Amino acid sequence: MTRLLYIKSSPRGAASRSTALADAYLTALQGRIDDLAVDTLDLSATRLPDYDGDKVAAKMTVITGQAHDAAQKTAWDEITEMAGRFIAADIYLIATPMWNGSIPYRLKQYIDLIHQPGLLWTLDPASGYAGLLTGKRAVLALTAGAFGPDMPSPAFGVDHQSSYLRFWLNQAGVTDIDILRFQPSLLTADPEAAFQQAVQTAVQAAGQVPHTPAGQPAARTA
Repeated sequence: MTRLLYIKSSPRGAASRSTALADAYLTALQGRIDDLAVDTLDLSATRLPDYDGDKVAAKMTVITGQAHDAAQKTAWDEITEMAGRFIAADIYLIATPMWNGSIPYRLKQYIDLIHQPGLLWTLDPASGYAGLLTGKRAVLALTAGAFGPDMPSPAFGVDHQSSYLRFWLNQAGVTDIDILRFQPSLLTADPEAAFQQAVQTAVQAAGQVPHTPAGQPAARTA
């Protein structure tokens, strides 16, 4: 079985173009991977715990190799449960709009909660960070109102969206990353035609994933 974690970041529900773009990719991918198991995490409909003092203290305790106290253990157990759901996936499909040049705050909060030492990464004083996730694939379905890769920057925005998500995933060990874009979504002569072109690109990207019969994992590159 191939496990896919579908992370929706937009609070706009059916009106979200990033979600619609990711949906198109997912539908096409389901035709390629017979045993694809989809776990959907809608961040706008999910209660995320605060990344509070106990959780920060628990993280620092892990980094320094000390033992958790009772409050820290409770906080760390909550983090470990959330991170375990992420770690269990083989493919990450992340749908997110661009907010103020970056990502929605709930997606950042989720990343801050799960991106923890001993779970997604380690830190060596001599060599630096090393990701603990291996053999994973990520697909980013990205939208933006005014920004686009061919638009003048910073006049029409700056891409801290894909660059940050790449940085985060790379630090966790995920380097096989595909990016799907509907950008810009507003400053285009025919938004619907542009969106349909983005959907076709998403379907084509899913078509490049090797067909996998039931019972065999999807081919991946690290």
